[in-house]
Amino acid sequence: MELTSDALVNSLLALGAAALVTTLWIWPRLARQRPLPVLGRIGLMTVVQVSAMAVLALSVNNTFGFYTSWGDLLSPGGAKLALTSSENHKGGTPVADALVQPSNEGGLETVTNLPKGTPEEVGKVESVRVSGKETGFSDQMFVYLPPEYFDPKFALVRFPVLLAIGGYPGVSLNLVKDLPLPQTAYELQRSGKMPPTVVVMARPAVVPARDTECVDVPNGPRTEAWFVKDVPDAVRGSYRVGRTAGSWATFGYSTGGSCALRLAMRFPNVFGSAASLHGDFTVRQDNYTNGDLFNGDKALTQQHDLGWRLQNLPVPALSLLVVSTRKEGDYPQTVQFVDQATQVAAANPQFKVDSLYLDDGGHNFDSWTRELPASLEWLGAHLG
Repeated sequence: MELTSDALVNSLLALGAAALVTTLWIWPRLARQRPLPVLGRIGLMTVVQVSAMAVLALSVNNTFGFYTSWGDLLSPGGAKLALTSSENHKGGTPVADALVQPSNEGGLETVTNLPKGTPEEVGKVESVRVSGKETGFSDQMFVYLPPEYFDPKFALVRFPVLLAIGGYPGVSLNLVKDLPLPQTAYELQRSGKMPPTVVVMARPAVVPARDTECVDVPNGPRTEAWFVKDVPDAVRGSYRVGRTAGSWATFGYSTGGSCALRLAMRFPNVFGSAASLHGDFTVRQDNYTNGDLFNGDKALTQQHDLGWRLQNLPVPALSLLVVSTRKEGDYPQTVQFVDQATQVAAANPQFKVDSLYLDDGGHNFDSWTRELPASLEWLGAHLG
């Protein structure tokens, strides 16, 4: 049974219930203070407790998406997938050493609301493993290819790319299962509100045990290099996609929203636009990051502070969308950044910022799902 399947949770629930009933029924027979009755009581209580804890752990995992498969759980470092060949979407020839390889890791089979039909009709969501030459990282991602990608009439067309980054903790499957990103993109593209776009869905922490906030940690994981160098190189080498910054955008919610803004502002030569749902404007310091990611380096801290960048560095040629709710805890900081960015944009036409606020909602998938269609429509209008 898959790690995230309802069958596994139900089986453990049944086991726990059976163990509890057995304990209540047989407990009087084990009341004597002899070794075997004592061991029997310990064994029954252990089965009940382990079953309850397992159900709790699986429920938490299914809610937050820490792990999507047994392999992901048992090999948290993410070993590289050994395959003999892959489908090169540029020409259809087998490529053994491609940086994007088909993945047999679980996840998509648990998603029930993907559009039904052939790739030519509804597009396709692929589970892939992306490997990087610059960082040596390797991670599972999902790639949505629009129907036009499989249409011979568009065989020479390079499609725009949306790099979508989820929240922490979580996995890339959250962008398909909990936030219906490819499903919404398909509906918008079908109605003409978004151009045919390749959507690459990733998690922010390639090293799952630590939230690296998509930055290059001194003497640590180079997550920023992964997203601005390795992932674009791998995607460009495996799919028919654009190569200019204008044809690439970043998008994310929560930690992924912070990453989207930061990556675009620091590397406008890679990403021409970005949309952030409930992201931050400075690099967080908390238990998930294990404290200060920059080890007290003031210069690095400033370089990743988006407000500081707007005040002290040349303004990039970039379009930003900042999305939040008026009930969100950091709403005042969001308004402050948007006001500052708007003032900068007034004096620098190459830099643009828009904002969208819901009157209610919190830091959760319900709010992000409501904000998603308008955000994707905005991105579609800014993708070349």
